[in-house]
Amino acid sequence: MPPKFGTSGLRGLVTELTPELVTAHVAAFLRTCPVGAGLFVGRDLRSSSPELAGVVIAAGRAAGLAVTDCGAVPTPALALAAMSAGAAAVMVTGSHIPADRNGLKFYTPDGEITKAHEVAILAGLTATSPTRAGPTPLQDSGAGPAWVARYVTAYGTQALRGMRIGVYSHSSVARDLMLETFRALGAGIADLGRSESFIPVDTEAVDAPTRAQLAAWAAEGFDAIVSTDGDGDRPLMTDAAGQVIPGDVLGQITAAALGVETVVTPVSSNTGAEASGRFTRVIRTKIGSPFVIAAMQAAGGKVAGYEANGGFLLGFAAEGPVGALPALMTRDSLLPLIAPLAKARGIGLAALVAAEPPRFTAADRLQDVPVEAASALVTTLVVDPRARAAFLASLGGVEAAEDRTDGLRLTLESGEIVHLRPSGNAPELRFYAEADSLPAASALLAAGLKLLREML
Repeated sequence: MPPKFGTSGLRGLVTELTPELVTAHVAAFLRTCPVGAGLFVGRDLRSSSPELAGVVIAAGRAAGLAVTDCGAVPTPALALAAMSAGAAAVMVTGSHIPADRNGLKFYTPDGEITKAHEVAILAGLTATSPTRAGPTPLQDSGAGPAWVARYVTAYGTQALRGMRIGVYSHSSVARDLMLETFRALGAGIADLGRSESFIPVDTEAVDAPTRAQLAAWAAEGFDAIVSTDGDGDRPLMTDAAGQVIPGDVLGQITAAALGVETVVTPVSSNTGAEASGRFTRVIRTKIGSPFVIAAMQAAGGKVAGYEANGGFLLGFAAEGPVGALPALMTRDSLLPLIAPLAKARGIGLAALVAAEPPRFTAADRLQDVPVEAASALVTTLVVDPRARAAFLASLGGVEAAEDRTDGLRLTLESGEIVHLRPSGNAPELRFYAEADSLPAASALLAAGLKLLREML
């Protein structure tokens, strides 16, 4: 599919992300959105990212801006640095999608672009601006260390003392900073699975081979295995047995640990936040961090957001065990790893998760499904009650409630939930399953994917 601009920024095949197309989107962003003190640029470790970052930097200079090149750096670290400097930012990354694809994520000085910004950028693609030569770009290697310091300041050098943690480094741009952070927090660290070629790790849909490898590493005697996706804004963590902890469970544990009163999370997250009774309000949104951010801004107060992929957004100045934890209104991976680990010290992550409401999600996707085909299938299930009933009967369920906030989410009389959603930026059909245990959710997921594959 051709490059598409939407909730996750601009994404597409590397061969189609031409200098002209990238320049046009960056120029439109700089023309139509606040840029503040200049433009910060970062990138992930894909082989295509340095060249694309060069195009972004050139577009920033052509707009007459002071450009700061932060090099290879995690998305939340870039966002933190840019917002601290009152500047805009562009991150070159395709996040968790395969290496033959890449993309751009856009930030104003206040954080991630909103849906209104998206509309303005698209409308401004055909406009032109006079070219002005900006100053020579600055090189800044301080974004990563500042990101690490945020957590060491809040949690202290003894927060994870006595714990042994494996860091699945793969090709994550956050890998060295993860090692540095957990070591600084007092944990014993092992570097696992480092790769110089890009590996697309999807923290929301961890594949079977990766799960098997994580379990094998866990058997070597770790309290946890931790990782992130390619650009470091989504966490991945297992317990001591190698069981992957769903990202939404990490989110609700982190929110509770920080004294959050209002939780904002998409409809794809499990219903444990409501079941726990720990939050004054739980607000559900469409899938995508711009929708979460908009609802967080409207709610105000002690608000936080998280997604099923584990990315955590802190909307107020919180307090860690030993120090201040400033707000960061973009998806972050380190906080939803550190907060649960600190809470689990002495009891283990498995016990911590077992104390949560028994609501668990499992998610995966059918790949290489044309958007048109995925959308047509979901539309059929929406408009045809008999087709929907037959679909659910094949999964052994009967419909009790329906939610069309984003895709089609069906609650069954058993309390289980199935959710279908065509991807907005890749040829994929996403499928989510929720049940009262991880094995039950995984079984429902497997059955649903098999059925959808047959239907397609």
